[in-house]
Amino acid sequence: MEDLLREYLPILVFLGMATALGAVLILAAVILGPTNPDPEKLSAYECGFNAFDDARMKFDVRFYLVAILFIIFDLEIAFLFPWAVTFKDMTDVGFWSMMVFLGVLTIGFAYEWKKGALEWE
Repeated sequence: MEDLLREYLPILVFLGMATALGAVLILAAVILGPTNPDPEKLSAYECGFNAFDDARMKFDVRFYLVAILFIIFDLEIAFLFPWAVTFKDMTDVGFWSMMVFLGVLTIGFAYEWKKGALEWE
């Protein structure tokens, strides 16, 4: 039991110090922070629109198209890097499956282009 405690003592000390430091920092922010913040800072602001509008108002379709564009390019990069790293060890199935994936992304990109998501006014 004593050996087990000796092995885990540094971890327990580290966790205790981390907890104490976190508590000190949170208490310092509460004590030293401003108690009278600006009313503009307290106002609700989300997605570029003020909160006084109706929640069921219609949004321009370009907001959704931008989100789809982000997903297209984010997924492409997230899958292309590991694929490129293992390209030498890959079989034909791995190569062609990535070509199908890139084809689907290209179709999505063409859809975005056709809808005019890349044209800003």
